[in-house]
Amino acid sequence: MTDPSDIHPIAREQPPFALHLEMRIISASPDRVEAEMHAAPDLINRNGVLHGGAIMALADNMGGTGAFMHLAEGQGTTTVESKTNFFRAVPAGDTVRAVSIPLHLGRKTMVWQTTVLRGDGKVAAMVTQTQMILDGK
Repeated sequence: MTDPSDIHPIAREQPPFALHLEMRIISASPDRVEAEMHAAPDLINRNGVLHGGAIMALADNMGGTGAFMHLAEGQGTTTVESKTNFFRAVPAGDTVRAVSIPLHLGRKTMVWQTTVLRGDGKVAAMVTQTQMILDGK
């Protein structure tokens, strides 16, 4: 079970879409966000594996979560660029573990990299996204 003290308060409250994906934050600090997601039947594509869009959505939510931990009161963030490399399929029923780290924490943009690992520990995907900081949310 996750120790609640390992999860930054901002990361504890996830948006409805993350809840829909049944994404579970394991730990979250301003320098690292970790989560798990089950390759549930409703997230499987025509080839019988986890849909790439589900992987991208997981990574996008995690990068956004990390970015929110660096914002000042009244600021927001939005993804302005995202690149995904897929290395291996994730079998139906598997559980992926994703780790997001900041590569750049600027005044106007942040860049987050998320590594998505299959249950066997092999890298399934790598997602790099740019978050733009919005003033006056």
